[in-house]
Amino acid sequence: MANASEFKFTDAELEARLGALLDSLPAKPKVVVTTGAGISAESGIPTFRGPEGYWTVGAKEYRPQELATREAFGKLPKEVWRWYLYRKGVCNAAAPNPAHEALVRLEQALGERFCLVTQNVDGLHLRAGNSRERTIEVHGNTDYMRPIEGDRTPVPIPEAMPRVQKDDPMTDAMWELLVADDGRRTRPHVLWFDEYYEEELFRSDSALRAAGECDLIVVVGTSGAAAIPYHMSAAALERDAAIIDINPGQNPFSDHACDRARKNKGLWLHGAGTRWVPALVEGLLARG
Repeated sequence: MANASEFKFTDAELEARLGALLDSLPAKPKVVVTTGAGISAESGIPTFRGPEGYWTVGAKEYRPQELATREAFGKLPKEVWRWYLYRKGVCNAAAPNPAHEALVRLEQALGERFCLVTQNVDGLHLRAGNSRERTIEVHGNTDYMRPIEGDRTPVPIPEAMPRVQKDDPMTDAMWELLVADDGRRTRPHVLWFDEYYEEELFRSDSALRAAGECDLIVVVGTSGAAAIPYHMSAAALERDAAIIDINPGQNPFSDHACDRARKNKGLWLHGAGTRWVPALVEGLLARG
């Protein structure tokens, strides 16, 4: 494995290396972008694994990893729902940033040659303008709920649901909004820590298939803690695709990018998504 510290360059050097890598791609390349919490953090959305994520029920404090489980929902359905409604409000208050907007331009230009896979449940990519067809929300979306039993098709949380602040109680009126049209109880449409990826709900197979067919995979703002970007990058590299990692800190994807840099097949753009995603998109658009 390459020493990533050897591949830290000035912005001008990174721009030159980016241009060289993009020039090496085949004509009309297929591009897959996978995004994590880092791209949303620049819109002001916390990761919810820090102090913002802790949730008090009675005298006990729960960590996100304890609440975001099927087991917790079975024991504390109203509290888990209240936490997700609070998260929904935080996400809805945020706005897409220039990195999100650049990916919209990239989809518009590439069409069927573009696929976006996001771990984020905030819906910012869709709100920015990326299409549902070409955007895979592989961990779900806090704006949606789905029935616990029977047909699991996600449906929007009713607009009548008020924004929940951290100390707001779950009222009877709010609880009654969290049902399907036929009265079935619902759950948040998210992938919990004790659940598995599946194609029907999260299009996880489609994400892996797209990665295995791409010419360039771009990883933005993820540390590799979740399984799907790791497996996507493995599928892309098995095809000998180029890899670009956009992240201020070293991570498994930057290591892969630095490993492949000597063959002009990898690049670590160490910095923020708002700095490098627009530059990458403009570079791709200039080359058709």
